[in-house]
Amino acid sequence: MTSSHPPIGGLLRAWRQRRRMSQLDLACEADISTRHLSFLETGRAQPSREMVIHLAERLDVPLRDRNQLLVAAGYAPLYPERSLGDPALAAARRAVDLVLAGHEPYPAVAIDRHWTLVAANGAIGPLLVGADAALLQPPINVLRLSLHPGGLAPRIENSPEWRAHLLARLRRQIDVSSDPALVTLFEELIRYPSQEGSRRPEPARELAPVAVAVPLRLRTEDGILSFLSTTMVFGTPIDVTLSELAVESFFPADQATAEALRATARRRGQGRSAEESHRIPL
Repeated sequence: MTSSHPPIGGLLRAWRQRRRMSQLDLACEADISTRHLSFLETGRAQPSREMVIHLAERLDVPLRDRNQLLVAAGYAPLYPERSLGDPALAAARRAVDLVLAGHEPYPAVAIDRHWTLVAANGAIGPLLVGADAALLQPPINVLRLSLHPGGLAPRIENSPEWRAHLLARLRRQIDVSSDPALVTLFEELIRYPSQEGSRRPEPARELAPVAVAVPLRLRTEDGILSFLSTTMVFGTPIDVTLSELAVESFFPADQATAEALRATARRRGQGRSAEESHRIPL
């Protein structure tokens, strides 16, 4: 019988090269000899289960791909992959809900590894007014929603800058994970037409207060709202789904944006609970 899985040695070599490490670099990091590492990569030696995990940790391989390495070496996967509806992830799901609800009146979303919307707080809804209904049908891809000409792109004041920022983030994610789905998404996004009507803000006058990061400047019924974003991930996940979950939180980049968001929150009623956050099951 023959195995349909790629050889473990070739996968290890591919991850090492993806991390731009020489055999000597990885051998030193893993505290093994270069000769032994060479034997593992060429198939002259078979790694133990512990060695596969050890090398994957040194190479910072994502949990999903660590399971693939283990299977390729002839071992069972180590890291479970559950849906967010699984009772085992109930505590993590509550934590995400609390973070989203606690961030109001400012917008925040939870996304998976493919930038699919998992949950969002109530402050997101008013920002999506005018977006094509087809882009708001689950599963919602937040990159597609942001850059599609039928989505937010026409209302992003600094669209060329924000587009370049998002594409650079996606390109870095592809470099880290080599995920073919992300490659397909990237190829789709770069085909979208640029928003020629968008205006780059004047750096000296408008970007100086937030020059430390690329802002999102969105035209809304309340005027131009300016945001800075941060990303939160779980620090020590041992579940594949949880390791790929991220919470993107948007903070007001100026006082006018903060006041507008608070006013919007008052209009739609404050005190929403975590359970009222908009979750879309995976």
